[in-house]
Amino acid sequence: MHTHDDRQFDRESIDDLDAAICTLAANLNAETFRLLALVRAFDDRMGWAKWSFRNCAEWLAWRCGISLSAAREKVRTAQALRNLPAIGAAFADGRLSYSKVRALTRVVESHDEDSLLEYALRATAAQVEERCRQIRNSPPQSASIAQRAWERRALTLWRDAARGVMRVSVEVPIEEGELIAQALDRAVAGGEAAEGIEFDANAWRAQQADALVAIAKTYLGGGVAAAGSAADRYQVVVHVDEKSLRGGIGRADLPVDTVKRLSCDGCVVTVTESESGAPLDVGRKQRTVPTQMKRALWARDRGCSFPGCDRKHYVDAHHIEHWAEGGATSLDNLTLLCSHHHRLLHEGGFAIRRDANGDVYFRRPDGRVIPRFGYRLADMRDEPSAEVRECAPAEWRTRLPRTSLHRCAYSVNT
Repeated sequence: MHTHDDRQFDRESIDDLDAAICTLAANLNAETFRLLALVRAFDDRMGWAKWSFRNCAEWLAWRCGISLSAAREKVRTAQALRNLPAIGAAFADGRLSYSKVRALTRVVESHDEDSLLEYALRATAAQVEERCRQIRNSPPQSASIAQRAWERRALTLWRDAARGVMRVSVEVPIEEGELIAQALDRAVAGGEAAEGIEFDANAWRAQQADALVAIAKTYLGGGVAAAGSAADRYQVVVHVDEKSLRGGIGRADLPVDTVKRLSCDGCVVTVTESESGAPLDVGRKQRTVPTQMKRALWARDRGCSFPGCDRKHYVDAHHIEHWAEGGATSLDNLTLLCSHHHRLLHEGGFAIRRDANGDVYFRRPDGRVIPRFGYRLADMRDEPSAEVRECAPAEWRTRLPRTSLHRCAYSVNT
């Protein structure tokens, strides 16, 4: 057993300490690679079954005293390294940390291993995590991630009468959280919050609370516009590779379907970047749907065009064929959708199609066409199939009667 007194390192120079730490870190990386190789071999041979565990992660958490989530990541990473010789070699040499390797194994199936490795060797662990997160936003399944984030949205109010306070807790998709953050910052900048001591975290939190109250007062006082598109109310900067918008492999700050929804009716600035992310050229801001065309679109649709929806406030102009995929910004290719149905269309599985006559119709995730004027009561008497129950989001299953068409018509009749 070795014990150390920090005073023994006082004689070492800063450079010597730096070198010793880096050498030890590289050795730890190499030993972690060996650990994962042993875990993979143990998993392959089902060594965990001897102890009556259901899988290797449960055994690893029990045997090595780590959390179950950490054990699952180690087993997953160990198995993923089986088919990644270049990343595995760099890991074994101590040149890659476990944090970087863990992130790379989540996206390498859809990207070139050598290019990812080259980037990881010259980037920080945080940069690698961010790059891989952006890559994960590009595949088609990213829409389901965005849908789950939206389904988990919640706000809770907890009143503490004894202390005379109320606690507000909210969880929303990240792009909507950014809107809240921008609104709070604007309220603070507008003098709606008490002045605080600079760099004082408590004062900053108090300012945010004051700003939230000011926003609520403004809304209750009628200071919020009753109509208009999302593009008229805020600006959010999102980075996305153009090729990922067109269905190719790329990166995005948000799930691609979310980016398409946000950019349907907004301003677009094209930024050309080098492979390392350095801006090479910044184009002019261009409005996707011009104001005069928006007026003509409103005169035609008079509100949300989703069957059965009568909402006329907070509507967006939606490209039936998205502009990133070659769709024109023309009246024939545009329709108005409220924010609720716009989100469902991009991230919930609904689709807009044209029939043989060129007329637009809406289609549900199960392929059924949504009637132009909604469902009749007679249409909602059949008992839902097990398949419909499984595919329906949990929120729909708990809030609606047990009829298949009524469940699927949730977004039509609300």
